[in-house]
Amino acid sequence: MPFVPNAEADNKFMLEKIGVNSFDNLIEAIPNELRLKRDLDLPRQLSEFEVSKLLKQYANKNLSAESHICFMGGGAYDRFIPSIVLDTIGRAEFRTAYTPYQAEVSQGTLQAMYEFQSMICELTQMDVSNASMYDGASALAEAALLANAQTKKKDILIAGTIHPNYMSVIESICKGRQLKFRTFISEDGTCNLDALKNSIDSDTAAVIVQQPNFYGNMEDVHEIEAITHSTKALFIVSIDPISLGIMEAPGNYNADIVIGEGQSLGIPLSFGGPYLGLFACKKKFIRKIPGRITGMTVDEEGKDGFVLTLQTREQQIKREKATSNICTNQGLFMLAATVYMETMGRKGLINVAENSFHNAHYLASEINKLDAYSIAIDKEFFAEFLVETPVPVRDIIDAGQKIGLLAGVDISQFSGVKSGLLIAVTEKRNKEEMDSLVSFLKSFS
Repeated sequence: MPFVPNAEADNKFMLEKIGVNSFDNLIEAIPNELRLKRDLDLPRQLSEFEVSKLLKQYANKNLSAESHICFMGGGAYDRFIPSIVLDTIGRAEFRTAYTPYQAEVSQGTLQAMYEFQSMICELTQMDVSNASMYDGASALAEAALLANAQTKKKDILIAGTIHPNYMSVIESICKGRQLKFRTFISEDGTCNLDALKNSIDSDTAAVIVQQPNFYGNMEDVHEIEAITHSTKALFIVSIDPISLGIMEAPGNYNADIVIGEGQSLGIPLSFGGPYLGLFACKKKFIRKIPGRITGMTVDEEGKDGFVLTLQTREQQIKREKATSNICTNQGLFMLAATVYMETMGRKGLINVAENSFHNAHYLASEINKLDAYSIAIDKEFFAEFLVETPVPVRDIIDAGQKIGLLAGVDISQFSGVKSGLLIAVTEKRNKEEMDSLVSFLKSFS
């Protein structure tokens, strides 16, 4: 949006209308010690054209999946986005719409929310879904808060390796509830089932598992579910929605709450966000689910219509008794995911998942043939895997950027996880691109 500065006459007119003599009078309520005293040292004034040109020069310095062959993952993935997705959310009635507090006047938005919920329920095989959260990490925190509100217990057990950023977010958000988190991780990064079984007890509120886990490997979710439900704890599963094109839906192995990051569903990488949080659960928890739920009804003329049936704005009613203070949603990206899923359809999602799976396994097998390289974890994986490298991972990544390759993620930047190069392969990568990565890696061995 272009910036149009105010002329001095405009400033004077606005101050007069407000009823003050000067800008200093306008801000006199701000204590003097809190005001900025130093010069901002701003660059010289530029015209709109000059500013646009300068910012484009800065933007061209960015590395992106559009200008590079991308094998980065770790929670955000370079996937194909049908053109209809961005075209739809770019329409003014969607792009500029405010969060629908009185959404009955916006039947199009409500219908999109209803269809989004329906497709997430079908994808996860859960009873109910809300109409989105901020992102996957905050959705997981809300799941932990729901478990605490439902069970009145504070112990949360982490089964295997979940994304370190997710752990950081849930620990921060749940700090006020004094929830306690304990992790149960085997040497290979998957869940230590024996330790989990020996530790779960009547004080456990929930068990959280990420499927696939942070390293891309499969967890034994059936065994973890059995351990979880040996007590009255809730079973929370964090999913990659694309993986459900070929993997078993969590509702089929008795998950109580399912959350996920929806970025893969038609949302650009955008240098890390904003993204889309998915949240679904069993019907019996519907009164404690955060966010918004849209329902279908009929009006007095018998015509179909959509309304907000539930929304967590309880903090305005019950204050400290509220189950969540989430009262908004990622409406625009919820719409993007809806258009993506409707465009791709059931068969399309299966094809995306299958292509990602086969591409990843081809690339892993080729890398495993290289001297001094090996797949770090000998476990089944979906479309992401960890590689042990003969040189520092940072050296590989830096060299790759110079030739147009985003070779993966150096996970040494995260605390509490293994080291190595985390490589993700999506449906966008072809054999030539994967072979080019193998040749590039070979130059370091």
